[in-house]
Amino acid sequence: MSQEVNKRRLRAGIVGGGAGAFIGAVHRIACELDGQALVVAGAMSSDAKRARESADAWYLDRSYDSFQKMAEEEAGHPQGIDFVIIATPNNLHFPVAKAFLEAGIHVVCDKPMTFNVEEALELVRIVEKSGLIFALTHPYNGYPAVQQAKTMVANGELGDIRKVQVEYSQDWLLEPVAKTSLKQAEWRTDPARAGASCCVGDIGTHGENLLEHITGLKIESLCADLTSFEPGRKLDDDASMLLRLQKGAKGYLTCSQIACGEENNLNIRVYGTKSAIEWHQQNPNYLTIKPHGKPWETWGRGSGYMGDPAKAITRTPHGHPEGYLEAFATLYKLIIADVRRVKSGQSRQGGYPTARDGLRGMQFVVKAVESSTLGSVWVDMP
Repeated sequence: MSQEVNKRRLRAGIVGGGAGAFIGAVHRIACELDGQALVVAGAMSSDAKRARESADAWYLDRSYDSFQKMAEEEAGHPQGIDFVIIATPNNLHFPVAKAFLEAGIHVVCDKPMTFNVEEALELVRIVEKSGLIFALTHPYNGYPAVQQAKTMVANGELGDIRKVQVEYSQDWLLEPVAKTSLKQAEWRTDPARAGASCCVGDIGTHGENLLEHITGLKIESLCADLTSFEPGRKLDDDASMLLRLQKGAKGYLTCSQIACGEENNLNIRVYGTKSAIEWHQQNPNYLTIKPHGKPWETWGRGSGYMGDPAKAITRTPHGHPEGYLEAFATLYKLIIADVRRVKSGQSRQGGYPTARDGLRGMQFVVKAVESSTLGSVWVDMP
């Protein structure tokens, strides 16, 4: 196995992501971008006809009507998949992940990790007992500028962190699009499929993960105000929250899917006692450095002065932009390398979000909902 797996592309499967889905195609492109893996099998819809048509459109070798059958047959197939991608609504993340982990197949899952915290706790137990890789796709961690920011904080170049501000604003739920059968809006605003939250679960978790990833500081408590502005909408489409972080730092996180005119406006600012950093996802190749008492600096991805961790995940020369697909692919590059290591009996190196990060995200969602429901009071994170 150890020799065989290092002489070929890895074989991937996908559950969900069929016709009409958004994130499935993104996963496929990211998975295949570096030529290390190929998606060969899928259970791409709960509707058998759509599943077959979606698999045919992707030229997959094997199509399945159910994820249960896929997990069972791929585990015994002579050229079965090495890992599976989960790109379904939230309520299916846990049962799909469980089925493939129990079949001995590594898992890459879209966020949030599960439908609720109870499932998240159980999934962590299953993952750690299995010894298999479980990776969660927070793709914004894959940008070289984000890695540079993380390195600078870790090296103490910002001094002691005092304040962190995160904003993630969109406007795609400004109107009642779920009523027009837009697939993404339909399930994300449905408590039976999305879980306890829409906006916080969908994009607020990205803000939480990015904050903790860059700063290394955990959120200790929060005070949240969640709102559903669209009449009749059962889940939140906007949220604002104050954060208390480790080491006495304070934070503010806002996320909205009804912010008129916004596309995918994710920003983070980290303020220390020596310097500050600022990064914007819609202009991701640049990191703004704000040293105390000195002129601001703009650092460009691919430049020679960037640190080694940022250089290691840079694909194109300086001045040639990299974007969302490349950042997403960086996670897959790290995951695939670890799948090879585990299958070869070597130690994994990580660098991507794990089941523990997924549990953290689910706890964040639940505590934000709890705080808002109780009248925007302070609640402690586990």
